[in-house]
This record gives sequence, C-alpha cells and structure tokens, in this order.
Amino acid sequence: MTVRLHWFLPTGGDGRTLVDRHAYGPGDRRAVGGVRAPDLAYLAQIAKAAEHLGFEAVLTPTGTWCEDAWLTTVALAQHTERLKFLVAFRPGLLSPTLAAQMAATYQRVTRGRLLLNVVTGGDSAEQRRFGDRLDHDQRYARTDEFLSVVRGVWRGTPYDFDGAHYQVEGGLTALPPDPLPPLFFGGSSAAAGPVAARHADVYLTWGEPPAQVREKIDWIRGLAEREGRTVRFGIRLHTISRDSSAEAWAVAHRLLDDLDADTVAAAQAALGRSESVGQQRMLALHGGSRADLEIHPNLWAGVGLVRGGAGTALVGSHTEVADRIEEYHALGVEHFVLSGYPHLEEAYWFGEGVIPELAARGLLAPAAAAPGAGAAAGTPPAAPLLVAGGGR
Repeated sequence: MTVRLHWFLPTGGDGRTLVDRHAYGPGDRRAVGGVRAPDLAYLAQIAKAAEHLGFEAVLTPTGTWCEDAWLTTVALAQHTERLKFLVAFRPGLLSPTLAAQMAATYQRVTRGRLLLNVVTGGDSAEQRRFGDRLDHDQRYARTDEFLSVVRGVWRGTPYDFDGAHYQVEGGLTALPPDPLPPLFFGGSSAAAGPVAARHADVYLTWGEPPAQVREKIDWIRGLAEREGRTVRFGIRLHTISRDSSAEAWAVAHRLLDDLDADTVAAAQAALGRSESVGQQRMLALHGGSRADLEIHPNLWAGVGLVRGGAGTALVGSHTEVADRIEEYHALGVEHFVLSGYPHLEEAYWFGEGVIPELAARGLLAPAAAAPGAGAAAGTPPAAPLLVAGGGR
C-alpha cells in the first residue's frame, strides 16, 4: 500500500489568513485584504500546480460559501490532462438516479477523472438553506438509501428500490461510468459508521492524533467486515512544511496573528452549533484556547480555532512532515487529502519538499515520486463509444 496524495481547490476563496470572515459575519469578503477570489484562472493555477507536482486529485468543497463543485471541476478538467477531481456533494439535494447519470457523463467527458466525496451534512442551518429539513440521523439514513440507488442504477440494467426516502422504478444509467468513481465518505457519529461500512470505498477522517485515528480505523474496519466488505482509509489535513522546523512554526504563529479574541469567539460559537460529531471532536482538540495547540508532535490544532471542517495541520520541516505521514500510513491510512494557506504556494512547498522525502522512503507510486512527473503521466483511457440502441 503506497501513499496517495491529493490537494485542495479553495472554491470559496483563498488567501494568507485563516480567518473565514465570509462564513462568520455579514461582511463582503471581496473587501477583505489579501483574499483571492476563486475565479477560474486562479483555480486553474492551483490545479495545474497540483498536476505538475504529482498529486493524484484535488478535493473541492460543497456548501453555501463556495462555487458548485461539479461545474467548477468539469471546467478545470479542460485545463489539465491527468489530474482527478474529488467532487464533494450532498445526497438528498438531488435525485440519486440523476447523480448516477451525472457521474457517468462526467467520467466520459473527463476520460475517467472523477472521484466522489459524499457529504451527508452536519449543520441543520446549512441544510435548510437548500430546503432540507431532516435531522442528523435521518440524513444518514437517507444517504444509505441514496448510495444504494446510485450503485444499483450503475449496473446498467433497470433497478427498483422501495425505501423510506426513495422509491425508484426501473432506474438505470444506460451507459454506466467507466471506471466507477470511488466513493469517499466521512462521518464520526454512530449513525455514520454503518453507512460507511456498506458503501464507502475510502473512509475519510479529519486529522486527529494517531491514537484517535487508529480507533476510527478499527471501528470502521470492524463494521465493514460484518458487511463482507473491505474499506480503505484517508485523512484530511492542512500542511505547513518548510526547509526547517523553525521556519514552519514561524509561519503557523504568523497565521495566528490575525486572530483576535472576538474573531475566535465568533467562530467557536458558530462551529459549536454544528450537529457534526466530527466537528465537535475537532473543537475538543483545542477547546477554543491558543494554549497547547501542538496536540501531537508536528500536529497543530490552530486552524480549527476559526475554520470549520479539518482543523489540524502538519507543521515542521519536510522530514518531520514526512515522518508524520509515515506514522499515519503505518496505521492503514492510504489517501492524504492536504491543503494550505495560500493553496498555490503551499502546494509547491509540499510538492518540492515532502514528496521527495516520501519517494526516498519508497512510499509513493512512481508517477507521483517527483515534481513534474505527473504532467507526463500515461494517456488517459479512451472514452467509451456511444452506440444507439446498444445493450449491455
């Protein structure tokens, strides 16, 4: 099992600060100094950098404060050759049969470069913006049915489903996606675990200390074994990697300089209302305090003081960051979904500093072993021939 590296596309905007002002206040984010708009030209720079440096894919978020992931990434596919797109989407906001069809079309348009990140949703206020009024556990029950339908209609033959949330008669995708896009899935609650065990190809956790990650892996692996399935594992982390440990920590401390007490308090109050068990676990790592933010060697919880979702970063020299990745990899983590502020510059710091370290340890597949190798990777598989009236 090699390490598989992914980067992040900041479709809600980028910059040199952690302060997520547009999410926690009414101000116009365009008026905030140092914030880069998520226009296609800038996102294309990041996507091209990720491809050049050897990242396999880029994750795009979903929600109110970012651009639509499906539309943005299919546009960026025209600016890249090999890079895959880990498209985050919310089940329940569209028909599962339509989602299956969209994925199939995406695979043909991009020649097989789609990965799917299933985001059930842990914030009822956010869900209600999209017209969804189900509670936390009901959303996971719906996701379970949604993914059953998606996998069912991908078979290419008529599929019936009669559940509490979906009733489908003769659902199918006439031309199923080839290959089937892997399903990435996260969730730390009791309601999430069984859904991951039944449907996930990759269970994705936020960056908790290794002991807690091990507990999650054991939990999901056990549930999957009862379903007769095998699940792979991934982790979502930020990175601050520099030529020396002192340089990296100086950058981390500078990011905190933007955070006055009122900003932290407002962010913590907003994040504290989340129903997401994973979000509550992130908050518990720092308790809203700036003290003791290094919660494990080179694992820093400062990001989570003001930003939701993944709240930890690997901070240190390139060797130290590689050490921590190797530590998680030894637990069974295969996929590392990484990011940094700003995302363009941090992609190069990691790609030119940490990737060679990982390659020297034999942890990377050859295509990702050196900057520039990714852009010269093999030709993508040809799109399937469309034949009117053909059967499968």
